[in-house]
Amino acid sequence: MTHTIFIDGEAGTTGLEIRERLEARADLELILLGDRRRDVEARREALNAADAVILCLPDDAAREAVGLIENPAVRVIDASTAYRVDPAWAYGFPELAPGQRERIAVATRVSNPGCYPTGFLGLVAPLVRAGLIPADQPMTVNAVSGYSGGGKAMIAEFETEDAPAYRAYGLSLTHKHVPEMTRHAGLSRSVLFAPAVGAYRQGMLVEVPLHLSALPGSPSIEVIHGALVEAYAGQRFVEVAELEVTEAMTGLDPEGLTGTNRLRLHVFGDRGGEQVRLVALLDNLGKGASGAAVQNLNLMLGLDEGTALG
Repeated sequence: MTHTIFIDGEAGTTGLEIRERLEARADLELILLGDRRRDVEARREALNAADAVILCLPDDAAREAVGLIENPAVRVIDASTAYRVDPAWAYGFPELAPGQRERIAVATRVSNPGCYPTGFLGLVAPLVRAGLIPADQPMTVNAVSGYSGGGKAMIAEFETEDAPAYRAYGLSLTHKHVPEMTRHAGLSRSVLFAPAVGAYRQGMLVEVPLHLSALPGSPSIEVIHGALVEAYAGQRFVEVAELEVTEAMTGLDPEGLTGTNRLRLHVFGDRGGEQVRLVALLDNLGKGASGAAVQNLNLMLGLDEGTALG
């Protein structure tokens, strides 16, 4: 059976990555508008003719696109932030919690997670669920992404000769990812989010520091690590680095998983100490965007979720 797919916003960074992953597949047929991609009526027709639609648009444009869909059989994946905390939409992180994969598979509306939230939630949500981190715990997340996460304007800026080497941003502490991270981690206090961009194209590190002595029962590093291992046992795209591996590491390359749909979680620290650094490694355009969208699409179409993913 061939499924028809329409990518609304295929010319953007995420849209191009998704199209590249889908266009060679014999089980899918892409609806391509070419020069008509800005024609509202052409888009309306495509949005209602497809079996599944992937929206790679700014928030307001994504809401507009959803409003154009009248065919109840059309299934939608939205890559913007427009619906990420909307309870009517399934949150598209299959490994987030037990039953999440099944919710995505039966949903007609799925909101693709943000790249930074994917790393943060991968680290923190299982620990909150296990009671190791209280819901009201103040949480900080530091992160650095390749410049492709900022879209065409940032790509153009960082691919010039006088581009900065590194830049912190989100300095007003009102970044649009904060509600998403807070809600889906099960936290009651807003996360303090400190993002940055580096002078490389793609890949990211997301770090959450923890004072173990400030947590209930002062859990050990082994307990924290064990909870993550248990949460992701058997998962195809999420792995937890062994403590023996992290203890031998002297650095972590943010480009280490570029081109993949994988998420690797690390627990760094002295086994006898009272502090840990939880660090997630992923490709901001892979598991953080296009790869996640394709994984969700596969689930929604009843296909092997790893099809066309590495």
